[in-house]
Amino acid sequence: MTRPRRSGMLAVHAPPFPWNRPMPIRRTATFLLPLALAACAHAPSTSGEAAHWANARQLVLVTTADWDAQSGTLRYFEREGTGWKQVGDGFDVTVGRNGTAWGIGLHAARSDGPVKREGDGKAPAGVFAIGTAFGYAPSANTGLAYKGMGSNDWCIDVPESNYYNKIVDRSLVKAPYLDKSSEPMRRDLHADGDQRYREGFVIEHNADGANRQGGSCIFAHLWKAPGEATAGCTAMAPDHMAPLLAWLDARQHPVFVELPQAQYAQLRGAWKLPEIEQ
Repeated sequence: MTRPRRSGMLAVHAPPFPWNRPMPIRRTATFLLPLALAACAHAPSTSGEAAHWANARQLVLVTTADWDAQSGTLRYFEREGTGWKQVGDGFDVTVGRNGTAWGIGLHAARSDGPVKREGDGKAPAGVFAIGTAFGYAPSANTGLAYKGMGSNDWCIDVPESNYYNKIVDRSLVKAPYLDKSSEPMRRDLHADGDQRYREGFVIEHNADGANRQGGSCIFAHLWKAPGEATAGCTAMAPDHMAPLLAWLDARQHPVFVELPQAQYAQLRGAWKLPEIEQ
């Protein structure tokens, strides 16, 4: 999107938010949202990687034509025995204006393709935990933990900041570089009524922000206009976001998978991902 510059995280006056702990529906709180894991290296063996998301019983999948594609198809699945069953029909989404690149998530670090960097306009590829839902309303119909955003909530996309890749309340947190962030979570108030963050959820790329150039503030959110690419997030129509949020349930340990078609075909078996028609 024009992104709201990349898409991204949540607010603060407290210690780091416990992303992996199931949270009640419609909960609102003020917190710091860490968004990612550290990274490094080359193309690893995929043997045993699927153990890192073996407890997932919900899976959101985005596939794109190739690394450069700005759009793709989103499908979602529920665990059925040892396999996956698709829920409903797939639908169109947009991704980064410069395509996708390997991100930092539950999978091992890879370099057999482009690797995501801060500000590159690419959506992260790989397997990621799904974090907190967020929006402009004080509550939402979702089984994820939910944070209603305020005018002082910003996702910090400044690598020099100790709050990099976290959502903070800038009225409460005082630290260098916070005023350089370009990512207000209430874009309707700070960006001429922009509705892109009215509903969305965190994709936990580079979740702890340890890789200071690895990319930050990665979300699934509403698109500005049909077909308009993002600065690194995954965007969709409101009519698709609402039922997706209602279906997602933190107790099911949902994961978000985004891959170009060739990489999906290569990794599907080893990563124990759903079989789909390309």
